[in-house]
Amino acid sequence: MVTAIVGANWGDEGKGKITDMLAETSDIIIRFQGGANAGHTIINDYGKFALHTLPSGVFYDHTTSIIGNGVALDIPKLFREIRDIEEKGVPTPKILVSDRAQMVMPYHVLLDGYEEERLAGKSFGSTKSGIAPFYSDKYAKIGFQVSELFDDEESLRDKIGRVITQKNVLLEHLYHKPLLTVDEVYATLMEYKEMVSPYVCDVSAFLYEAIKAGKKILLEGQLGSMKDPDHGIYPMVTSSSTLAAYGAIGAGIPPYEIKKIVTVVKAYSSAVGAGEFVSEIFGDEADELRRRGGDGGEFGATTGRPRRMGWFDCVATRYGCRIQGTTDVAFTVLDVLGYLDEIPVCVGYEIDGEITKDFPVTTKLKKAKPVYEKLPGWKTEIRGITRYEDLPENCRNYIEFIEKEIGFPITMVSNGPGRHEIIYRNK
Repeated sequence: MVTAIVGANWGDEGKGKITDMLAETSDIIIRFQGGANAGHTIINDYGKFALHTLPSGVFYDHTTSIIGNGVALDIPKLFREIRDIEEKGVPTPKILVSDRAQMVMPYHVLLDGYEEERLAGKSFGSTKSGIAPFYSDKYAKIGFQVSELFDDEESLRDKIGRVITQKNVLLEHLYHKPLLTVDEVYATLMEYKEMVSPYVCDVSAFLYEAIKAGKKILLEGQLGSMKDPDHGIYPMVTSSSTLAAYGAIGAGIPPYEIKKIVTVVKAYSSAVGAGEFVSEIFGDEADELRRRGGDGGEFGATTGRPRRMGWFDCVATRYGCRIQGTTDVAFTVLDVLGYLDEIPVCVGYEIDGEITKDFPVTTKLKKAKPVYEKLPGWKTEIRGITRYEDLPENCRNYIEFIEKEIGFPITMVSNGPGRHEIIYRNK
């Protein structure tokens, strides 16, 4: 059975914890899109980790962790992560890398930074991890697939020459930076070959056999619905699809094999980077929520940037769950809200004097003002509670109000950052 774990909103919903938790009873975990531009924070018996490329199931010795063909693979970063977790006592994970995955090149990272510098105040808030230039090259058909590392030297050098001709025009005339050489790029690719060779696999064939054998498989997505390039807050989005439907493509399996879609939803809102964020809050109110939030404050796992904070947004979440095809909602960081006397919830948007509960396109989203309802808080610590019935009444009311507003079943409630701090609801 294949289960996808994805985000409903802007990312940072807590997908890493949910993946780590569900991996305990799974066989295979696959990253199917994105790169090292975002991170999943995990707290377990080994300590606290921020994973950027490794799937969040690497902490179990019975699992196989896969880098799918849809991932922007930064090979040095992948192997740094493996070393980092090993140094903290985690057993060496079983890793497979798709031979069809494409590689983030050093010049992608440089070009990403140069473009943000050129755009200055109109930049996209990139993490400068090379993701947009990488995906641009992939779809322009001038990227380098892992399989090409094993091509003959003459063919590979020939392709490098053709690719860097384009890059050098940009470097010389747009960015005024040093140029690339064939020897330099070829040497980099040979370093990557040496590192990744033992792990390269026909992942689609491997998964075909695994599905036939009845293995339990998790697809782990990066970021969330609002960052999808088609259905998100374009253009302030990422460069690969963040939707569960893309999991089939990014892993190499038939779409009908995805039987369950767990969409992770935060009990309040947060976002890293630029873009429309209707329920955003500011000042002391935001600082307090940021300080208390997450698993040690709301700061980006990759950038360390303070996350933008907001109240729960039913409009965005309903839409985000719908386009994911949600079967189950995992509701996270609920314990954070225990300090509040009352909790605002955004239940609609006012746009040009009219109130809507439908999430609009970005041009209309810019005009949207939040419409709030306030719910009473529960003013007590809920960590340690393991049964839904034992949660304070106002806490249950908050969950059930949001469940009704978004229209999707909340079947898991996370009341702490630890692996087993989870409450299951029978729906």
